Amino acid sequence: MGQKKYEIDMINGPLLPKLILFSLPLMLSGCLQLAFNAADVIVVGRFAGDEALAAVGSTTALVNMLINVFVGLSVGANVIMAHDWGAKAFADVEETVHTAIAMSLFSGVALIFIGGFFAKPLLHLMGSPDNVIDLSSLYLRIFFLGMPLTMVYNFGSALLRALGDTRRPLYYLTAAGCINVPLNLFFVIVCKIGVAGVAIATVISQAVSAVLVVRCLVKMDGACHLNLRALRINRKKLLRILRIGLPAGVQASLFSFSNVLIQSSINGFGSVAMAGNAAAQSVEGFVYTAMNSVHQAAVSFTSQNFGAGLFRRIDRIALDCYALVTGIGLVLGFGAWWFGDFLIGIYSSDPVVISAGVARLSITCTTYFLCGLMDTAMGVMRGMGYSVMPMLVSLTGACLFRIVWIHTVFAWTRSLSVLYYSYPVSWLLTFLVHFICFLVVRPRVRALFHRKFEPEKKAA
Repeated sequence: MGQKKYEIDMINGPLLPKLILFSLPLMLSGCLQLAFNAADVIVVGRFAGDEALAAVGSTTALVNMLINVFVGLSVGANVIMAHDWGAKAFADVEETVHTAIAMSLFSGVALIFIGGFFAKPLLHLMGSPDNVIDLSSLYLRIFFLGMPLTMVYNFGSALLRALGDTRRPLYYLTAAGCINVPLNLFFVIVCKIGVAGVAIATVISQAVSAVLVVRCLVKMDGACHLNLRALRINRKKLLRILRIGLPAGVQASLFSFSNVLIQSSINGFGSVAMAGNAAAQSVEGFVYTAMNSVHQAAVSFTSQNFGAGLFRRIDRIALDCYALVTGIGLVLGFGAWWFGDFLIGIYSSDPVVISAGVARLSITCTTYFLCGLMDTAMGVMRGMGYSVMPMLVSLTGACLFRIVWIHTVFAWTRSLSVLYYSYPVSWLLTFLVHFICFLVVRPRVRALFHRKFEPEKKAA
């Protein structure tokens, strides 16, 4: 009974209240996690100077590019777990749990080496200024030591989301954050070790969240129970997870690559522009995370209903999620822009940095709902078992488009505002193509499902 109270029945009853109930803890936990990341940026910006702020903030796109392939695998674990749970295939659920956690450990260890070897060379390629690059490199080397812990939490929380449980990951992040913030202050203000201090604090907080999510899975009953001694990778489950997760991860990583190119272009405007951009990105992160909770709801709800063969509910899930993400994006996006001077001022008291940050918010935040629509449409497709198609659409509509934009429109008119306009244009184009793809594949998926399962129902 204790376990059931955290789960949401996604395949029966009204949808909109359950989508909100699912999304709200995700929204809060995501924003909480960003608040801890923002604490890193705020503490170094206030107590270690603008160079330290630029060093920590300018690593975001690079970190995402390096880890998103592996984070995408957790999306695959979420979809496969929800498919099996919706189909009541509990033996498959058990195999998915153990395969996913084993994969998380392998992924985290791989990232330690990837981050250690490639971080500084990539920072050089991004054109990080000489007064920033050593600090950025130090931050990344320490940060990547905590990757096994980060991956365990990501995969573990993905498994819980597949069951409709978004509350316990929120509790675990809260506990981690209560440790992260005071450690930031201690390492930076008392120990005076700057960016190294915030990196160490981040790793320690990641350890707390990872231990808590593993403890939760170990204590669960039935098919979802994690037996640490039985950890192994099931080949069949691995292939299913890779089929969904690898395209998602490659897409997210290449998405980040396009952002790395944009960050490289921003670096050319100097450390003040970098600091303003870093602060604005941190503010935007809260809006994005709130919208991303709806995207994750779309993935989990669509996956379970797909597993149960309830295709009319999938249509309703898509429509309700589009409405939710548009409302959230408009309210929070315009709010972030309206209060931009105050919000950017939290990160830096320099008026030039504040002005640079607000300039970005005026373009990206006011159109951010388009990004939410794009991600939600992609989430519905992934929940139906399609991952390669949304990957190709996103790589063409967003990544390739942004690269072309940088080498054409931005090259002709070198200004930060022109660079930032590449975001909303790419979001709109990609959403429209995703939506068309959904309309095309929906009847095909329904027909394939009925051809597969109708004979079994008649025989029964």
